[in-house]
Amino acid sequence: MNSLIIAGLLLVLLGLAYQSGWSRGRGLATADGVKVHSRPQYHGSYVAIWALLPALAIIGLWGWFGDGITHNFIVSQIPVDAIQALDQVGLNATIARIKALASGYGVAGDVLPYEQSAGDALRSFQFITFLIVVAAAAVAGIVALLYARSRITARHRARNAVERAINLLLLACSGVAILTTVGIVASLVTEALKFFTFINPLDFFFGTVWNPNNAGTAGNWGSYGLLPLLAGTLMITLIAMLVAVPVGLMAAIYLSQYAPRQLRAVAKPLIEILAGIPTIVFGFFALVTVGPFLRDAGNLIGLSINATSALTAGIVMGIMIIPFVSSLSDDILNQVPRTLRDGAYGLGATKSETIRNVLLPAALPGIVGAFLLAVSRAVGETMIVVLAAGNSPVLRGNPFEPVATITVSIVNQLTGDTDFAGPQSLVGFALGLTLFVITLCLNIFALFIVRRFREQYE
Repeated sequence: MNSLIIAGLLLVLLGLAYQSGWSRGRGLATADGVKVHSRPQYHGSYVAIWALLPALAIIGLWGWFGDGITHNFIVSQIPVDAIQALDQVGLNATIARIKALASGYGVAGDVLPYEQSAGDALRSFQFITFLIVVAAAAVAGIVALLYARSRITARHRARNAVERAINLLLLACSGVAILTTVGIVASLVTEALKFFTFINPLDFFFGTVWNPNNAGTAGNWGSYGLLPLLAGTLMITLIAMLVAVPVGLMAAIYLSQYAPRQLRAVAKPLIEILAGIPTIVFGFFALVTVGPFLRDAGNLIGLSINATSALTAGIVMGIMIIPFVSSLSDDILNQVPRTLRDGAYGLGATKSETIRNVLLPAALPGIVGAFLLAVSRAVGETMIVVLAAGNSPVLRGNPFEPVATITVSIVNQLTGDTDFAGPQSLVGFALGLTLFVITLCLNIFALFIVRRFREQYE
């Protein structure tokens, strides 16, 4: 409820500020003989920004420091002798009980008198502080509103101020995205370096045996060879691309060049529905339908195909990736300039010759980018391979046998209670860093292809 009240307050304040600034700017614009620098909507946005910033600052400060203040208040309500009789775990449990009493949910067991009184005091404290924060935010917003409105004149550069504020907002959003990526990479590298203090990097990157000893001690950590997992990942990815690329590309060519408009309007959304199906559903489909079908089909022709194998996971993953390849390739083919196709037709080329010799080469950079995006999607897939690949970390080249992948091993090593003090859990970060490097190399290769062929066909 508190969040709804705060959101309502900000919306009301924002609406009042915009309307106030807009009306003042409108009055200046309609005055005879007055030349106004900015339009009324810029004046409204200018006042709204001024009114919103101090209110958000007060709410943000309370969100930052409020938990600490509340914690100190709760501790102050607990008798000194009770605090001295509790260790840190007991104190935390007591604070949690007092918070539960203040919220009205109640607690298990008997309630001590000081717990009940502390809960009542906390409830009153939370109500009063909430009113103070809301009132302070409202007052600060109104004061800023009046100040910003008083600055509006005919020559006030409200448009410039609003555009600067938007630029700063966009810069902050970009900074968040960049810093998030940097933080992810830093965490992976830091924890991976800890892992390599236990396991030799050469044994990890070039080892052929994956057999972690989850209950091991110093000197008996087990084997952490990456090659079986990398081979399984690449095998499943290759099978998936052999399924997704031909089907997706041919579907894109047909929909963009041959299909009637009515058929395209129905077929493309149906293909894209595959992209919205949860991957766990694909994994279940592979486990109960595709795997047994491939096993029975193999028995008919004398092949031994496991129900859970690289082939099963690769085929189902390829089906899942088809809409990525098809939709992106279709959009890219439609962006090829019409003049290229018309020129080919003018020289006497047939439609198939135009597609093969003009359309596909011109769209090649985008198509390669779509393919590599699909590869990245396949490399990072988890749920399908968890259910359908068999989780057998053995270095083998037979797609009819179970295999293990990097993502499945990350799940296995980080499932359960982990203290990140030994290689059993830290290996997950080393595997994640490996996936990151693989994806980075794919992106670099895609940029190289796009730049090279774009220069040739632009």
